[in-house]
Amino acid sequence: MSLTPDSEVRSRDELVAFVRELHQDYVRRGHEWENQRLDHFLEALAAWMDASPGWYRNFGKEFPEGGDWTFLARALQAATVYE
Repeated sequence: MSLTPDSEVRSRDELVAFVRELHQDYVRRGHEWENQRLDHFLEALAAWMDASPGWYRNFGKEFPEGGDWTFLARALQAATVYE
């Protein structure tokens, strides 16, 4: 599942598939990523999330105020210890 500005992730299964695809992309061409190190990636993630209402406006989309932010936070934290 390639995520583009017009794509929507509609389920947990689609999110899992997307994260796996993202991982495979990193394995194949991570040397081309702007943020190759975890500390840079996490800083960019925080910066993008902070600026994301503008991204949504730029693409004519409604910002998901009611998103399940707790799920995402738990997933990110769990990945620090989950095997």
